[in-house]
Amino acid sequence: MSTEASRTGPAGPAGRAPGALLLCRAKPDSVAPAAQLLRERMLLTRAGEDWSVLVPEGRPWLHGGEPVDRVLTGWATALAVGASWPVLALWWDADRAGYTLAVGFRRPVGYVWLANGTPVGEDEAMRTFAARLGLDPAGSDMESLERLTKPATATDARARLRALLAVLTRAGVALPAGLAPGESVDRLREAAHAQPDAHPVEGPGLGAALRTETDAAPHPGPGPRLPWPADPRARLLALAQLTAGLPLTAWGVRRRSPGWITAGALLLAHGALGLASDLARPRD
Repeated sequence: MSTEASRTGPAGPAGRAPGALLLCRAKPDSVAPAAQLLRERMLLTRAGEDWSVLVPEGRPWLHGGEPVDRVLTGWATALAVGASWPVLALWWDADRAGYTLAVGFRRPVGYVWLANGTPVGEDEAMRTFAARLGLDPAGSDMESLERLTKPATATDARARLRALLAVLTRAGVALPAGLAPGESVDRLREAAHAQPDAHPVEGPGLGAALRTETDAAPHPGPGPRLPWPADPRARLLALAQLTAGLPLTAWGVRRRSPGWITAGALLLAHGALGLASDLARPRD
């Protein structure tokens, strides 16, 4: 079996099937409107005092032939666009496991381990990861992260992700029981369903979600936060979103990546919305 094939579906034992979690450093009420824009079936529940977790159904990689890491990177990027909080995607498949951290318009940072736990990422990625999440750059947090970049016997890739989550407990992450790297999509969703505050997220579509956001613009609330149109930064942000969205969408189409297409489309939609709002605003 090729590496690509083993990353795009439930091949082999159930314990080796692809899976993923999306951690957002925000409360569920803030995450839900942004997650709707992904137009994917997910379960949303709390993962700590200031964290939430999205558990996807997994259609793109279980039934669509898309590598789970590529999908999750696109989703994390899309969720982080215009939001005031970071998004951490955790993913695993038969060959590898890793993470992608997206924060606003910054380039996502990630790290990968082979199935046997061999690190194949760059040490600098861990330092950037720690800095963007506000972890201690010179203390025990960074020491624990640096250990994850060194070879270790009897430590597989999914154990590496669990060790990463142990570090994140000091940043307030507290995943509910059963939501652990290495579990199948079905088991993850079953564990999420068991949480009293869990609820499904499936957006009505990009256009409807953005219309809802526009209607609510005079009354800032949860969800992606953009400058109010009266703010001169709004036009510059909208132009930047359009500029970034066009090549990102084209790249996603070429790679047939729904995650990146969603990220690019979201940038284009936010940019167009921002410009339209600015043009419609009465001038003095």
